[in-house]
Amino acid sequence: MKTITVAFTGASGLVYGLRTLECLLAAGCTVHVLYTQAAQIVAREELGVTWPGRAEALGELLREQFQVDAARLKVWGQQEWFAPMASGSNPGDGMVVVPCTMGALAAIAHGNSDNLLERAADVMIKERKTLIVVPREAPFSALHLENMLKLARLGVVVLPPNPGFYHQPQSIADLVDFVVARILDQLGVPHQLQRRWGE
Repeated sequence: MKTITVAFTGASGLVYGLRTLECLLAAGCTVHVLYTQAAQIVAREELGVTWPGRAEALGELLREQFQVDAARLKVWGQQEWFAPMASGSNPGDGMVVVPCTMGALAAIAHGNSDNLLERAADVMIKERKTLIVVPREAPFSALHLENMLKLARLGVVVLPPNPGFYHQPQSIADLVDFVVARILDQLGVPHQLQRRWGE
């Protein structure tokens, strides 16, 4: 099965990231999780949960939440430079930054590697692996759009969380799953989150 890196930043919409994580694990993937300090604030504000500052402790919490072992789900700190995804010799099959702040997007677009999240994204680009950014901002400035265009030209998938309504969603969960289904499709991970167009 695939090995995917999932990164959470401080943008609004952490529910997209956690649902993506849940679906990847359900599909049998091995998942490496990265998170920023700002993501901890979003977890508290949007979901009412307190995430520990230590990666090891968050790993224990998420493994318990999703009922998987350490072989399937590992959380890494931002300065853990010996993490697998920090090197092109072991990048995994793909990476998704969900939700993605404009700051993280800009850092990735300009090749910064000041922390593990940025380095992992840089590795994905240089190794021509699937990298997806899910920018959650509105409206986009010209600077935001220029950075997204730069990434798109490098082969990065820019996937704003814009749900469709043709499937007649009945809940917020349905809207979230619409976006997560697009993420999983880009990663080549099978799912049954919703009926496909024409089916």
